[in-house]
Amino acid sequence: MPLEIAKKLWTVDEVLRMQEAGILPPDNRLELIHGELIEMSPSGSKHAAAVNRIHLLFVELLGRKAIIWGQTSVLFDPYSAPEPDIAILRYRDDFYEKQLPGPEDILLVIEVSDSTLAFDQTIKASLYAEFNIPEYWILNLQEFCVERYQQPGTEGYVKKKVFSKNEILAVPGVGLEVSVGQLLGL
Repeated sequence: MPLEIAKKLWTVDEVLRMQEAGILPPDNRLELIHGELIEMSPSGSKHAAAVNRIHLLFVELLGRKAIIWGQTSVLFDPYSAPEPDIAILRYRDDFYEKQLPGPEDILLVIEVSDSTLAFDQTIKASLYAEFNIPEYWILNLQEFCVERYQQPGTEGYVKKKVFSKNEILAVPGVGLEVSVGQLLGL
């Protein structure tokens, strides 16, 4: 007879209460994905520089056409609140003060990947597709390219294409194009 193990799945509210009570430190590097707390890798200088470069690039290019949401939770359901490196959100005057953005608010999610590449290509891609995020990019620092995922479905994203440093990507929902070289800081 196989051994059955009960697993406790956490909710966003429970995690927030644990943070408020000091059980989880306020500077924790955790993401809640399907009720499980996932410890995020510490950011190295290469990763941090790439995230900040992309953030500044989009702030300068988009102005008030969209909100650039950096390394902050988005709320998918009571059991999932990932923290994408960059999310391009529909513009709102209140900057999502009353409630975290949800899947319907997201135009694009970008993860910067070096040591987390396999996780971003599988777990994160599956999560973003499940919650119908229209487009997902991985800034692949290992191969100096951008992986673009489109057409979310029940089995993940239907389309995947890899873009090299000399190619151009259209940013969905804002009428803007950006070069992979700009994203990579080349």
